[in-house]
Formats: sequence, structure tokens, C-alpha cells
Amino acid sequence: MQFGTFLLMQSPSMRPSEEIYRRAVEITQAADELGFQNMWLAEHHFSNYGYSSRPLQTVVHLADKTRRIRVGVAVIILPFHHPVIVAEEVATADVLTGGRLDVGLGRGYQPYEFERLGLTIEQSRARWEEAVDIILKALTEETFAYQGTYYQIPDTTVLPRPVQKPLPPLFVAGQNPESIVAAVRRGFDVVTGGAGVPFERLVQFGRLFVESVQEYRPPRRLFLGINRPVYITDDAAEARRVAQEVLWNMRVTLSLRRGYARVASGRATAIPFENEPPLETLMRDWMTVGTPDQVYDQICRYRDEVGITHFNCSFWSGDMPHEKVLRSMERFAAEVMPRFATQPAAV
Repeated sequence: MQFGTFLLMQSPSMRPSEEIYRRAVEITQAADELGFQNMWLAEHHFSNYGYSSRPLQTVVHLADKTRRIRVGVAVIILPFHHPVIVAEEVATADVLTGGRLDVGLGRGYQPYEFERLGLTIEQSRARWEEAVDIILKALTEETFAYQGTYYQIPDTTVLPRPVQKPLPPLFVAGQNPESIVAAVRRGFDVVTGGAGVPFERLVQFGRLFVESVQEYRPPRRLFLGINRPVYITDDAAEARRVAQEVLWNMRVTLSLRRGYARVASGRATAIPFENEPPLETLMRDWMTVGTPDQVYDQICRYRDEVGITHFNCSFWSGDMPHEKVLRSMERFAAEVMPRFATQPAAV
């Protein structure tokens, strides 16, 4: 099992931007020292659901502040950007991070964001497919051209060239069956989960991942990972308080995904979602919060029933105090991660 970390950089109370970014640097530095494999940043716009609107720019800064940890974007929302510019920025970031860059390619899911960029979410799949074609060509071919529905590109050479050959590791953050199949078909790794995805849906995604691998037979072994809110505590009351912070994230992401979000001056309202389970069910099937033993058992459950080989921890949810986030990370690294060191990875 490999362990990574993930930053959404949200702030229900709309804390100052410099505070949010300082916390992101300190959490990444802690992850580097504690032995996590990677730190991934989301891309989101126009609300306090996430302050990370220019993630490639941020990961270059994070790489400069760390020694070993890989840094990446989960994900670049391709319909929001011209793919040639994305290719240039990816290559530049790969050079500046010394080849420590991982790149997630996504199509976006929030109508609220699409509307403010003058785009329609209905075109996102087709735009994603064309953008991926162009980025692969731009990063692997000395000169390329492209003729598609959305992009027409004459002979073009992208500079700089990436450090990692033939290109930085690519993956897809899949939150629906179509995204998982599209990722496997192209030979990309898959990360799923996140806030708002229950355990039983992850099991379905795991089965679909295996079926897609069997159908498309990618040229290398692909990994399946999940992202989950994580907090370590021996205090049951504190676990419930943290679960409420995670619930803010969950309610906001589902409202943005399903098109009923309420955002005023950048502040998103956490609206209870339809058929919202009780907090005890959410803690069992939607998040990973509890004692080291409970968290260990949860990850084993994901490994055995979903088939993951990568587990990404969202340690910072809502307005959790910074010192508690760092302490939870320390306990996870000391009391959970070593228990997987001698166990075989899932097949």
C-alpha cells in the first residue's frame, strides 16, 4: 500500500488566503518528513470550497519547499484551459520540480464553475478527449498538428520539454463509471473517492476498474487509488466534531456537483443532501475517522473490497485547527502506515 496526501484548501469561515497557503506549505512539509509518497492539489474556482485555483503554480512552490515528496494536480480541469497551454505548464512544472510532478487530467463536475467561464458542462467529455490527445502529442512529439471539433492546431513545438520521459505520470480522478472506463482505455491510473462517495459505490468502481483492465489490456499495470477524509483520535467526541467538519465539505461538494449550490460572495452554503445518512453511517462508509485501529481496519476494508493499492489522505477538512491536522498526520504515519509495510499489495 502506498500513502499520499491531498489538499482541497477549503475554508468555511473564509480565512485569509495567505493563511490558507501557509497551512498548505506546512502540511506538505510535514508529509514530506513523515514519509508520504505524494501531495496532490485540487483545482477549483470561485468559492471557499477550494482556494487552489492555480494548482500547477502552487505545486512548483511546494516542491521548492520540500526534499522528496512528489507533487501533483488532482486534477487539471481540461475544459477550462487550452490544451497547448496545459502542455507547456506541465512541462515547465516538471522541469522546475526536478521531475517530481504527477498530473491528473479531469473534465470537471461543477456547473457553477463552467457557467462562470462561459462553458457548458455537457461538452466536457468531448473537450476532455480532444485535450488529452493534444497534450499527449505535445509532450511526446517534437512537432505535432491537430484537427478536431474544438481545437485546430497547425504544426507546433512545445518548449520546454518535460524531465520525465516519455512524460510525467498521468492519471484520472474518476467519480463516475464513464471516467473510469475512459481512463483505463487510455492506459491512465485511476484515483476515485473523495467527499460524497459512499463505500458501496467505491466497491462498484473497483469492479468496473478490473473489468475495464481486462477489456482494454493496458500496456502496463495500472493502479487504483482512493482519496478519503482522514483523522486520527482516541476521543469519540472529537471524532464526531471532526466528522462535522468533513460533512461541510461533503454537503458543499454534492451541492456543487448536483446543481443546487448556494454561493454568495464566494461563500458556499452547506446544504444537507437528499437521503443524507446519520453521522454514524457517514463516519463508517464515507470517511475514515477514529482510533488508529479503526482507521487501519477501514483501509484494509478498502484494500480488500475495492482493490486499491494507493490510499490518499485528506487530513484537513473544513475549519479544523492546524495543530490538530498536523498531530493527526503524525499519528497516522507512526501508528497506521507501518502496519502495511510488510503486507503484499492488492492485485
